[in-house]
Amino acid sequence: MTPPVIGAALGTADLETYRDWILEKQRDLELQSFHAPDVLGGDWQPEADRINALLDGYTGRLGIHGPFWGFTIHSNDPEVRAVVTKRVNQGLDVCQAVGATQMVLHSPYTAWDYNNFDNLENARDMVVQNTHATLSGAVKRAEDQGVTLVIENIEDIAPRDRRLLVESFDSPAVRLSIDTGHAHYAHGTNGGPPVDYYVRAAAGLLDHVHLQDADGYADRHWAIGEGTIRWHAVFRALAKLEEQPRLIMELRNKAGIPASIGYLTREGLGQ
Repeated sequence: MTPPVIGAALGTADLETYRDWILEKQRDLELQSFHAPDVLGGDWQPEADRINALLDGYTGRLGIHGPFWGFTIHSNDPEVRAVVTKRVNQGLDVCQAVGATQMVLHSPYTAWDYNNFDNLENARDMVVQNTHATLSGAVKRAEDQGVTLVIENIEDIAPRDRRLLVESFDSPAVRLSIDTGHAHYAHGTNGGPPVDYYVRAAAGLLDHVHLQDADGYADRHWAIGEGTIRWHAVFRALAKLEEQPRLIMELRNKAGIPASIGYLTREGLGQ
């Protein structure tokens, strides 16, 4: 079996550095230049124009990391929800400008939720209801625009809760994302399952994976091979999926991309 082609999450300056590497195999690419509130609320069109020029000749799968700073997608305050809806729609504006077909959003589930869902009546249902109240309009727009919103685990300990949230939209425009380092943190610190279990729980709804190594204690975003994630188990679980999700290295230090690809290549896991 041919190992999967691995992509990366890059800011604009990093894209200039790794442009040839991305285009060489038309790797999956996630733009991380448009999630900050000052960018979304300002004039981001020149940045989009710069990216479009850099991506001349690119035919791979393009996405962006959507907004997340300072909010959650399941607020019970309607005025807060209005702000979140505005930011998500601004993210969809960016998708339209650069031709992106995927946008990453952060999961609403917390470690506190995990321990209290069965302590508070209707707590699970309220997360779903409030998320729908926030995102329903954006989901319809994403459907029309050909964009998939992928919900990434952050503190999630029980990955099936997030799957049920995604399934509740009954839309091809809402699917799952896994961040390997976040899952490893939940496993090592909060007693969640190992990373490959997250892949199995997502199954056919998995559309996007952030690949980063970590130690199970913090959100390290280390180069692949530096931490303690069991990568062979993760890639065995990915290989069983009928459709290949976008596999995106999300490293804090982008200089670790060559070493990460080197590790994955030597282990026969990716290219």
